[in-house]
Amino acid sequence: MDVEKIVSEVIKELQSRPAPSDSGDPFGVRPWEVPSRLEHSLLNPDTSMDKILKECANARRYCVAAVCVAPYYVSAAADALRGSGVKVCAAVGFPHGCMSAAAKLAEVKDCIKNGADEIDAAVNILAVKSGRMADAREDFEQITGAARGKAAVKAVFEHSVYSDSEKIAVLEMVSACGADYVKIQNVLSGKGAEAEDIRYVRGVLRRNVKIKIDGGVKTLAKALELMNAGADRIGGTATVAVAKEAEGKL
Repeated sequence: MDVEKIVSEVIKELQSRPAPSDSGDPFGVRPWEVPSRLEHSLLNPDTSMDKILKECANARRYCVAAVCVAPYYVSAAADALRGSGVKVCAAVGFPHGCMSAAAKLAEVKDCIKNGADEIDAAVNILAVKSGRMADAREDFEQITGAARGKAAVKAVFEHSVYSDSEKIAVLEMVSACGADYVKIQNVLSGKGAEAEDIRYVRGVLRRNVKIKIDGGVKTLAKALELMNAGADRIGGTATVAVAKEAEGKL
């Protein structure tokens, strides 16, 4: 059996499928609905406590889906957002998931204890690249197990580092482990968020797994394009600008 040939044919089939918006816009995303599906990312290393508090106020003002912060700021964000309906998302194992499984598990538990509603959890890229999928799976199963019933888990999928066969293996693995979302991360891709990546991931995932994507989304038009291609959430730093643009469409 020529496995690489089969994988190649699957990839071509997935990429050839039309976007959902090409067939009557079944997702029905309207401009004013966009803010409620945005995640305000506050992960830059120069992010201060003052900025966290200011941007949490903006998140409340525009009723976004979530604010994504480093574990150090989870408690502060939870206090600032209490009663707003805006979720606190903690980035665990950021950005590449290459610390020990025990360290990552402790981070998950601590973030949930401190008020995280959602966890963006990085898959262990080094284990995948070493062909040790059992290690990557055990690592991720511990995360989903610790979060089950307490916080939604988004599996960080840094797609540009994987071969075609690795992409399919990782997506199938996180689906099987019970991830609530796959986050298509573009830190290393160099191209930013693209609808074609959403369609590809959607074609591999189980239908109950949602999709988040990030990567330079700075306009309402781009956000709508991605959502109508199948993205349930969009992460970014230009959240306020996009939300203001959407507000202007009311």
